[in-house]
Amino acid sequence: MQAGAEGPSLGVPGVADYVELLKPRVMSLVVFTGFVGLYLAPGSIHPVLGFIAILCIAIGAGASGAINMWYDRDIDAVMSRTQGRPIVRGRVDPEAALAFGAVLSGFSVMVMGLAVNWAAAALLALTIAFYVFVYTMWLKRSTPQNIVIGGAAGAFPPMIGWAAVTGDVSIDSVVLFAIIFMWTPPHFWALSLFACEDYARAGVPMLPVVAGKRETRRQILIYSVLLAPLAVLPWPLGTSGALYGVGAIILGALFLAGAWRIWRAGDGPRAELAARHLFAYSILYLLLIFSLLILDRTWYLISLGGWM
Repeated sequence: MQAGAEGPSLGVPGVADYVELLKPRVMSLVVFTGFVGLYLAPGSIHPVLGFIAILCIAIGAGASGAINMWYDRDIDAVMSRTQGRPIVRGRVDPEAALAFGAVLSGFSVMVMGLAVNWAAAALLALTIAFYVFVYTMWLKRSTPQNIVIGGAAGAFPPMIGWAAVTGDVSIDSVVLFAIIFMWTPPHFWALSLFACEDYARAGVPMLPVVAGKRETRRQILIYSVLLAPLAVLPWPLGTSGALYGVGAIILGALFLAGAWRIWRAGDGPRAELAARHLFAYSILYLLLIFSLLILDRTWYLISLGGWM
């Protein structure tokens, strides 16, 4: 357990404080990508069970966030972007946050297993364990590759959604996993370029802190070059059609253009602006890529005159 860094207690914690522990903005993206995996999967699932599966993914993601805030409360107190979190401000007791996260973790996995299937439950348990033990407690403070390896935790939800329907994992769901996995480094490294001092002050070995901004810009460009064609793969695999494929090519080209601007900006006055632009676009990119998958599948089903 990390040394306490909590502020003075501000009274009895409210519902809003516990909701904040769940990292709702992160949870919303996890829920969305999990839903896409469920929607694209072949076969069918009862709507109630589908809702339960997505709810379990949301609860599991939130539980991971709560445990992450408990463990990282010392560095959260140092970083300006996290100083307002409920444990740091003393609004939630650290032990209460840990118990909250642990109970929700066990609850989400058990309900997923009992109500949906144990393959999806096992993947959900793996996701929570990976985020908490591998990323939060090990990688984040020990290596600049923390985001690369740790990004797997955020990439599992489409596989969980897929497994909720099919009971297994396929190459299609692995590709959805790979898209998010490859997207994560340039997304977070763009953030780290303009939040470098924050990470350095907290002692978190993000790539620009350890290897410098030039190497970070180079790695952003490399991962972007790998991401753009990878994101098109659902088209040739037959997971999606031409509507998605053409859209993914366009979105990937824009991502590459943003990465190239970061590389060309160097350490000049436009560098931070280029990093901020790519960071913002990367969020939009992932939302649009997965929205296109939904749109493409919906168009296909409508063209068949029904729903699969």
